[in-house]
Amino acid sequence: MNDESCSLSERECKPCQGGVPPLAGEELNALQAQLGNGWEVIENHHLEKEYTFKNFAEALEFTNKVGALAEEIFHHPDIYLAWGKVKITIWTHKIGGLNEADFIFAAKADALM
Repeated sequence: MNDESCSLSERECKPCQGGVPPLAGEELNALQAQLGNGWEVIENHHLEKEYTFKNFAEALEFTNKVGALAEEIFHHPDIYLAWGKVKITIWTHKIGGLNEADFIFAAKADALM
């Protein structure tokens, strides 16, 4: 099975080496449609989603899972933790915008729920 036939959460997150333009247009729209699940593309620059939980402990547990995933695949989002919610913001710093790996990470974060 090649990468293109896998769901985003099953694909390998390959770090961006820089030197490529951020995603835009059709390519960006296609990945956003494939990701879905409440993720928003903000100003064609980053992905953002807020998860809700019953309490702080559940939000913290999810935050720790996302942190472990980030370390495992070397893709580090901004994570905001508050009572009953976690907001994740993702983009590729090296290119100042979105890359396919950002969408893959987002899908993998959703799979942790």
